[in-house]
Amino acid sequence: MSILVNRQTRVICQGMTGRAGTQQTATMMKYGTNVVAGVTPGKGGQRHLDLPIFDTVAEAVQQTRANASMIFAPPMQAAAAMIEAIEAEVPLVVTLTEHVPVLDMVRVCHALKGSQTRLVGPNSEGILAPGICKLGVIATGNARPGGIGVVSRSASLTSEVIAQLSAAGLGISTSVGVGGDLVHGLSMKDCVELFLADPETEGIVLIGEVGGTEEQYVADLIRQKKPRIPIVALVVGCHAPSERRAGNTGALLVHGRDTAAAKIAALGRAGVIIAESPHLVGATMSAALRGQKDQKQPRAALG
Repeated sequence: MSILVNRQTRVICQGMTGRAGTQQTATMMKYGTNVVAGVTPGKGGQRHLDLPIFDTVAEAVQQTRANASMIFAPPMQAAAAMIEAIEAEVPLVVTLTEHVPVLDMVRVCHALKGSQTRLVGPNSEGILAPGICKLGVIATGNARPGGIGVVSRSASLTSEVIAQLSAAGLGISTSVGVGGDLVHGLSMKDCVELFLADPETEGIVLIGEVGGTEEQYVADLIRQKKPRIPIVALVVGCHAPSERRAGNTGALLVHGRDTAAAKIAALGRAGVIIAESPHLVGATMSAALRGQKDQKQPRAALG
């Protein structure tokens, strides 16, 4: 079963009339995502991509019963867009925007407290439930439906891992790009908890990287929950210079605890299976599932 999105997901796109919004919204609609409207201040009453445009998120939600928002906004306007969606009580908000100022995200996190909204991103590639819904720019070409949940901080590696899982005969239920920024919405731990609460999830793949403490929190959760399904992790950045900022705020190494080696050690101690290389994730999960199946076989059946 998918998490966060399903066939009842009704999407509005904030910033749909811009170039990126137009292109990506059209791609999502072509995939089958139920986009019901766009929001662009000053363009209310117009139509774009044969959909109605509203001036505000609140109007769009009231008129269309939308329950998700996809935000296409420049970095300096992204926080205001997220806060508007939160105040309109949109249950799910996904933001792709990179380079949102950290202090702006602090304001967004303050707005999230006590709200009804789950925020994915910013700096996220989006969410994909194959055959059901795509929010964002996540690649769909090799994705097939199945029982593996994917939680990722790396957009490019997500596409690679999905292709490997498909090649191994495994499908995914949902892939969630939580984003690589230090301050963001839904965490890796939050996503893992959602997958563990889903009885149809057969396994989970974590794609981590240097910076931050997301993976350590997942390790703490797994030690507490002791899940019966296999969890495979790939943590990249083992050779990253410790003194160098690596692309985003979440990849700023400052404490030593946020190195790839420290994360791999923490996850390994918690019982997570570590994929030794990016090209081995699919095979590692496939082997873990086979091993689990063999353990469930009665001794007589094993001969």
